Amino acid sequence: MSIKKRTTAAVAVVLGLVTLSACGSSGSDGKAADSGTVTLVSHDSFAYSKSVLHAFERESGYKVKVLKDGDAGQAVNKAILTKDNPQGDVFFGVDNTLLSRALDNGLFQPYEAKGSDQIVQRYRIDQDRHRVTPIDSGDICVNYDKAYFSKHKLAPPASFDDLIKPAYKNLLVTENASTSSPGLGFLLGTAAKYGDDRWPDYWKKLKANGVKVVDGWEQAYNDEFSGSAGGKKAKADRPLVVSYASSPPAEVIYADPKPETAPTGVASGTCFRQIEYAGLLSNAKNTKGGKALLDFLISTRFQDDMPLNMFVYPVREDAEVPEVFTRFGPQAEHPETLAPAKIADNRNQWVKSWTSLVLK
Repeated sequence: MSIKKRTTAAVAVVLGLVTLSACGSSGSDGKAADSGTVTLVSHDSFAYSKSVLHAFERESGYKVKVLKDGDAGQAVNKAILTKDNPQGDVFFGVDNTLLSRALDNGLFQPYEAKGSDQIVQRYRIDQDRHRVTPIDSGDICVNYDKAYFSKHKLAPPASFDDLIKPAYKNLLVTENASTSSPGLGFLLGTAAKYGDDRWPDYWKKLKANGVKVVDGWEQAYNDEFSGSAGGKKAKADRPLVVSYASSPPAEVIYADPKPETAPTGVASGTCFRQIEYAGLLSNAKNTKGGKALLDFLISTRFQDDMPLNMFVYPVREDAEVPEVFTRFGPQAEHPETLAPAKIADNRNQWVKSWTSLVLK
């Protein structure tokens, strides 16, 4: 969920291969060159420190090839389409909004990764079969531009209910729920908050209060949101945006010079908890290497390294969280959540209804 994070969780299927990012050699057909190569398939936002990955390669004897295959939704759909002859051995990046689709389509085979007993209990899904391993978590939340609210002597919104108040009319920009991961997460947050019957009425009120909808996160955050570095350059005029709880720390880390405090804040009562998983692909050609790679993804070495590369929180209880996260982007104490099965049963209809309510 970085400042460059996954902009789309589209249901559209992309059939073409996306640019390959590799550490190690591969065959010309995109498959592992030999059993000494293990391939990780992921969305475009997978990131890591080279020194950490190289340490795993030295110790395990495997070369790791990373195949980045579009945004989260595209990557999951592509993996399902190619499950009988997969592009790799491990898939990373299926989150709780898409998990049931992957499991129902038999994308993964069972494997209990070493260190799984150290994962926060509430993130452990499918414990009887161990088809997926939790890797990271993060919160999709409304971010606000501190300078705007200070200048206008207006308290920033703190909850979903606040966003429909007249004081915040024409201030919020969000992403399309049918084409964007944070957009979908925000919709799911409202469904969790207001229930099956009441969330459409909430969105009618939000639309009447001037919410602006754009296709993806990059446009919303960097072009429309006045609090981001990109938004300031673009002279953006929306001081509220659907983004991540980790966006304020990113604004601090990437600023030059670094400010004493983050220029943006998080409306903690608008958060939806997102969890990402990895799994051993059902027809992986290098299952031994895939298991070793899953062990690595949940190891303290990778978990400690992950926050400042992907701007997500580790799921290991004993992992270290950077001080800049705890100071400027703490996780919500009471985020909205939905069971993956609940999401699976309702996601398509919710998105269809949302599209009719908000975009038409």
